[in-house]
Amino acid sequence: MVKFRYMILLVCIAGCFAACSKKSVDVYDPEPQFRADTTAIRAFIKANNIPALKDQYGIFYQIIEPGNGNVVYNSATQISADYEGRLLDGTIFDSSKGTPITFALGRVIGGWQLGIPKIQKGGKIRLIIPSFYGYGNVAQGNILPANSILDFNITLTDVTN
Repeated sequence: MVKFRYMILLVCIAGCFAACSKKSVDVYDPEPQFRADTTAIRAFIKANNIPALKDQYGIFYQIIEPGNGNVVYNSATQISADYEGRLLDGTIFDSSKGTPITFALGRVIGGWQLGIPKIQKGGKIRLIIPSFYGYGNVAQGNILPANSILDFNITLTDVTN
């Protein structure tokens, strides 16, 4: 009789463990979002007659002024920039408000790391950045939703290695 009770207890414990199956973990797949972002950006630049180019990474850009110099950029390069960041609906989510801010290039979003080296000191560029090279699927406060396409106008006021 004791063995029977232990068998029943063992079956109950096994049943409890079986009932506690692992929940499936949602894994973020950036590829479908990147395709959707690219489609939205293409529609945006067409609707607004923006003469933007698409680079090999999928970032759209318009060089307004190339600037002067021959800085070879790396992650430690210090950049000072006056900028304004908007969503495609025109909502401003970030701005230096006319006062350039200095950053190490390696400490900014991927879209800037790939786009800023297209210009030199004094240059102006418009970067329209798919969410993958911005903040991805992570919202930034209340004003910047997850999977946001970012539209920056940037004036590079200084560059130093």
